[in-house]
Amino acid sequence: MSGIIETARQLVSPGKGLLAADESLPTIKKRFDPQGIASTEETRRAYRDLLFTTPGMENCISGVILFEETLRQATASGDPFPQLLAKRGIIPGIKVDAGTAPLGADTTETMTKGLEGLPERLSDFRRRGARFAKWRAVIHIDGDRLPTAAAISANATSLARYARDCQDADLTPIVEPEVLMDGSQNIDRSADVTRATLDAVFKALDKAGVRLEGMLLKPNMVVPGAHSGQTQTPEQIADATLECLRSSVPPQVPGILFLSGGQSPEVSTRNLRAIVRRAGAAPWRLSFSFGRALQDEALAAWKGRSQNLEAAQSAFLRRAEILSEAVRAPSGR
Repeated sequence: MSGIIETARQLVSPGKGLLAADESLPTIKKRFDPQGIASTEETRRAYRDLLFTTPGMENCISGVILFEETLRQATASGDPFPQLLAKRGIIPGIKVDAGTAPLGADTTETMTKGLEGLPERLSDFRRRGARFAKWRAVIHIDGDRLPTAAAISANATSLARYARDCQDADLTPIVEPEVLMDGSQNIDRSADVTRATLDAVFKALDKAGVRLEGMLLKPNMVVPGAHSGQTQTPEQIADATLECLRSSVPPQVPGILFLSGGQSPEVSTRNLRAIVRRAGAAPWRLSFSFGRALQDEALAAWKGRSQNLEAAQSAFLRRAEILSEAVRAPSGR
């Protein structure tokens, strides 16, 4: 147990956050298509190689969440990605959920798949070099109709089962209950759903016997729905987010790593900076676990062309450094 607690603490080292490079095959194709990049095993490997070999990224990035394919891949010179990252002082992790499926025949709500056979898979990932794992649950908002209490409870229970399996396998779990940022809900509705979701998740974690000191939380920021027509300042978003966290997240949790949720690099960075600066003496360290918001500029610079490697790495490092600066404000830990 001491190992997973130490890993959790290292992942939230001051001024560092996580690179979420765990896009599934369909998702990375969506990222590649606008840049005219064919999604093949080699282009996916080359892209991750570009990111993971960026000089200086270890000063801003404490860990990388890998996709299962990527965990088994290597650099052009033959270094397996998990070993490469570890040699650079960056902790390799792994996405272990298997995507979502409809919760029922007559609802748009979803349930995350992947619990069947999970302990065996976790043991294999641990042998291959992973030191932490991530599982994403998705909560949909649709007016006052969704989410249902049943959907929140089912996803909280699966997150807790996953987290307990991880700790039993000597892996630090990252628990990701994502309340989606799309929809037309205002910020108050987003806050209510986020609070209810977090309350259910921590109740389920307690029931499953998960050690809070040996896990990390990856939540959404509390923002209005993308189609709400409502605008909020970063400070208003920070206050709404922190109010939810203070009411729902126990102080034993060592860190909270925000997801970007489709926000642009600029918007997600501004909101993250405001949250950290307004957190005061929070009991948890606050940082980031970004995918698109950390990678988009690098991917646009690369476009799948080897001659653009240096420009792409420069864009990636620049965004990582901006995010590192954003989370360096005192957060009470």
